[in-house]
Amino acid sequence: MIPEKDKKRAELAAEITERIRPFVPSTDGYQKILTEAMAYSVFNGGKRLRPMLMLLTYRALGGAAAEEKTLVDPFMAAIEMIHCYSLVHDDLPAMDNDRYRRGNLTTHAKYGHALGILAGDGLLNAAFEAALAAEEPDGSGRRIIAALRILAEKAGAFGMVGGQTVDVEKTGQPMSEEELTFVYRLKTGALLMSAMQIGAVLAGASKEVVDACGEIAERVGLAFQIQDDILDVAGTMKELGKAIGSDEKNHKTTYVTLHGMRESRETEENLSEEALAILAGLPGGEAKEPLAELIASLVGRTV
Repeated sequence: MIPEKDKKRAELAAEITERIRPFVPSTDGYQKILTEAMAYSVFNGGKRLRPMLMLLTYRALGGAAAEEKTLVDPFMAAIEMIHCYSLVHDDLPAMDNDRYRRGNLTTHAKYGHALGILAGDGLLNAAFEAALAAEEPDGSGRRIIAALRILAEKAGAFGMVGGQTVDVEKTGQPMSEEELTFVYRLKTGALLMSAMQIGAVLAGASKEVVDACGEIAERVGLAFQIQDDILDVAGTMKELGKAIGSDEKNHKTTYVTLHGMRESRETEENLSEEALAILAGLPGGEAKEPLAELIASLVGRTV
């Protein structure tokens, strides 16, 4: 029997999938194959963790339910498309050269290398088209502009792309813990920070609360990536939907190679506890419970 919390999370992921669907481009024009590849990249599975964190943060901090569709949905679509574009490019032969993702062929394996690159490019641009479709009831756009600034910064050279750059550059070379932590904070953590901070900004939270959400997400991101390292060693193809052992194949330094399994699991648990402690100190009361449950569920996950 599926635990109730996992069932709720799966139901929310399915709801988010339908809410972001209208923002993913489609066409019957000459570039139809491009939009097909883009849609395949987004809808071939996925946990929807980033838009889920954004939505639950928005709700936890008192965001108005009436504004979700026009204000939050465009940004949920945007962050998921950015995440998916990063996976499409990460799987390319020039990077990790993976043929399976979420139990299906990767985008380049299904559509070819050129379409893999173009699908990623298309998703990145579509993400900002989606975010720019957001609307504030008072028409001021102040929250939207602040959210766009976070989205752009965390996705770029000083965020996700910067972390991926160091990760690629250091492939086959040993990394210090400082270098590895830098990669994890940017490559994985930056978009999680973006998700929570955007949720807070759209809810109208103060700067102090937005910053605290960044601290929470930073810890969640590190814990999430450490668990990824653990799963790459201890997981299975059936569980993960992708090849295991890719870190070893690509001669990558990971938290597990530096510290071993036991210490890696302990660190992951400590980071999660720290994140939950910061969350407990924020306003919101019972409205924060779904967000706390999500963060807690990431420790020891098998997918």
